Amino acid sequence: MSDRNTDDPQAALRQAALSYHQFPKPGKLEIRPTKPLANGRDLSLAYSPGVAEACTAIGAHADRAFDYTARGNLVAVVTNGTAVLGLGNIGALASKPVMEGKAVLFKKFAGIDCFDIELNESDPERLADIVCALEPTFGAINLEDIKAPDCFVVEKLCRERMNIPVFHDDQHGTAIVVGAAALNALKLTDREWADIKVVSTGGGAAGIACLNMLLTLGVQRENVFLCDLHGLVHEGREIDMTPQKAAYAQPGGPRDLGQVIDGADLFLGLSGPGVLKPDMVSRMAPKPIIFALANPNPEIAYDLAKATAPDAIIATGRSDHPNQVNNVLCFPFIFRGALDVGATEINEAMKVGCVEGIAALARATTSAEAAAAYQGEQLTFGTDYLIPKPFDPRLMGVVASSVAAAAMESGVATRPIEDMAAYKANLDASVFKSAMIMRPVFAAAAQAQRRIVFAEGEDERVLRAAQAMTEETTDIPILIGRPDVIATRIARAGLTIEPGRNLEVVNPENDPRYRDYWETYHSLMARKGVAPDLARAVMRTNTTAIAAVMVSRDEAESMICGTFGQFLWHLRYVTEVLGQDGLHAVGALSLMILEDGPLFIADTHVHACPTPAQVTETTIACARHVRRFGVEPKIALCSGSQFGNLDSESGKTMRAAVAALDAMSLDFVYEGEMNVDAALDPELRARFLPCSRMDGPANVLVFASTDAAGATRNILKARAGGLEVGPLLMGMGNKAHIVTPSITARGLLNVSALAGTPVAHYG
Repeated sequence: MSDRNTDDPQAALRQAALSYHQFPKPGKLEIRPTKPLANGRDLSLAYSPGVAEACTAIGAHADRAFDYTARGNLVAVVTNGTAVLGLGNIGALASKPVMEGKAVLFKKFAGIDCFDIELNESDPERLADIVCALEPTFGAINLEDIKAPDCFVVEKLCRERMNIPVFHDDQHGTAIVVGAAALNALKLTDREWADIKVVSTGGGAAGIACLNMLLTLGVQRENVFLCDLHGLVHEGREIDMTPQKAAYAQPGGPRDLGQVIDGADLFLGLSGPGVLKPDMVSRMAPKPIIFALANPNPEIAYDLAKATAPDAIIATGRSDHPNQVNNVLCFPFIFRGALDVGATEINEAMKVGCVEGIAALARATTSAEAAAAYQGEQLTFGTDYLIPKPFDPRLMGVVASSVAAAAMESGVATRPIEDMAAYKANLDASVFKSAMIMRPVFAAAAQAQRRIVFAEGEDERVLRAAQAMTEETTDIPILIGRPDVIATRIARAGLTIEPGRNLEVVNPENDPRYRDYWETYHSLMARKGVAPDLARAVMRTNTTAIAAVMVSRDEAESMICGTFGQFLWHLRYVTEVLGQDGLHAVGALSLMILEDGPLFIADTHVHACPTPAQVTETTIACARHVRRFGVEPKIALCSGSQFGNLDSESGKTMRAAVAALDAMSLDFVYEGEMNVDAALDPELRARFLPCSRMDGPANVLVFASTDAAGATRNILKARAGGLEVGPLLMGMGNKAHIVTPSITARGLLNVSALAGTPVAHYG
């Protein structure tokens, strides 16, 4: 099947969607074991007879199910397919792709395991019976795409009878995100909840839930005007009424939308296209708030609403306009917080906690990860950025911890969390892969304030790293670059760093210290062929050299360069200026964070074909630096030769290095020379060398060439999903680090924390 038909864009999109679902294997989900099952003993533990022990423990104490099964992290997405997206009542089977997609979002955004369950049951009470019978299997239930008013019945019965969270996302997920967007819109327009007039269209599940949330947040009931196909919901109306609609009935007789829209502060549309006319918008209050959420076509087109009221704040359900109201901002994280504290329900306090967490995140500085995912968009709090983007990784820590705290405060948590700060840090670590292993580094960096100079200060990644430094560390960033360019890019990125307040800028084109800098550089390089004129030119144009001179003059404690350019080019200027007092580049160490733990690789950049003495020095430096991460080093010296079986150049080099290490009194474990598989597989290693001094897998691999080390590093990044921290330049007294052009803003922050750590005994 091909998705290359470009003559009809809609046809091409349809085919691409079908191919996405079909290949390389049908569907979007699979089940993977979390325990090894490699031999008979594993089988006896996973199933009979060992499984009986877990069953017996749970039978004696039901809460032990959270210890011995996946129930505490397992959610059911349940539907009968009666109100699926914009497709309507398509039935349970046809709804399965949507439910699989929902399960994928749970896993992707919150690490929650999920089964999709599609049921052929249209009777709401019988549907509730089936859902309630699932309680022993799941930690929570997400009801999805069940038509109104049946969804109200199903949720009510399940909540009454079940002792786990039951959440109808179509209602409450939408309501939470609408609440967050409205909260920020009110802040921008200086309004108060109690004062605003709300006009809403659509009396379905989502519309009613949104109005209920607005009342919870402070909107006055008498200020809410609900309209549907039959006009205003008013007292005495009998046609198409439900108890949920009746709760919003206004006094007086029949009226239509056009008759109640005058002076409205907030229009909330969850109905259909074209309902809100331009003349209605013009009669709303100044700076109207328009949430036109019908999908795919809103109640009024975004451009038309803006043309009618240029000062309007507009949200839609579409991704091609600002302020998309998307439930994925909410449901993964409210379930994450609820599951983690063993909540028996998701109550109003938890929903409000979710609202406030989402809203607060939009008002904070945008994360570098979100900026990278939405390149070209202005992600700065304001009329076009009321709520954060779904790929903002901070949502997990902020929202889930807010929900968990609300659950504990409201008394529905059965497993309360004692240390909320540690809990949030763990949530962040599950999203930011480097967070956990970087904790000791950041803790050490916090012990002293250091000045870190960035050679490429105009790069947006550097600007975002500098922003994060001011928020997460005590260090002072110094940026080398043109002040006007830096200021423009700070504003464009929506950052709050400010030169002269929490940031220093060095202008290479016009700095009062220019004469001091070129004279310093010339004094270091005068007998290496650098004339005064060349020294002047270098200090105007070479930001790496400028940064190195600043460190040499004690105007900064460390420098970071390399966001563009070649590693050895930068290294030349770093070593020329800072290679004094016995300092020299020993090697480059990269930390690769993998699914099964950290793995350090050296030397990735410095010595193309190191001598035995250089390998020895690199190995010792690796041990020092690895301990900065709270990891005890186990170093393998890697070669194509395996414990002397080949007389290759790399084998001879590594054997000589091992001999040199053996002659020293060292306090770390090393072994070699060996192949990489023997380094990582202790059973395989034991077949070659039963008397090996190393137990378990190595966590540091030192190679006999930068080609081998660099290739290993790149393969782990490209094919194993490895996240790199570094590279770290060893041997320069922590005065300089040279990164690579692929580094992210988070990567720069990590390197700055390493650069900001007092040197102590590190090399």
